Amino acid sequence: MKIQESAEDYLERILILQEKDKNVRSIDIAKDMKFTKASVSIAMKKLKENGYIIVDKNGYISLTDSGKKIAEKTYEKHKLFSELLIKIGVNQKTALEDACRIEHVVSDETFQAIKNHLQQR
Repeated sequence: MKIQESAEDYLERILILQEKDKNVRSIDIAKDMKFTKASVSIAMKKLKENGYIIVDKNGYISLTDSGKKIAEKTYEKHKLFSELLIKIGVNQKTALEDACRIEHVVSDETFQAIKNHLQQR
């Protein structure tokens, strides 16, 4: 099932924030992504309804297995593309921005082929 780019971005951000600090709340996501708390709350409600996150009684967010799978896949793409772009001479800011766009549109087949190619070098 293909989900929206914004949902992938939120799941990826939750994963990254959880790696820094196990406890993640909507306010942490809002601050990190520079979004309003209201926007993040709406997104978290949708992610919860779709079974990608769980929010406990204290407001702490955790990824479900399906949410974590999407987040890890998106983050892996982001890291590979940003590192590749930087390596070929793209400045870091542009590389990170472009990697964020590429990670959402590249097919799994193409991503795997690029990954395999780079691992063979």
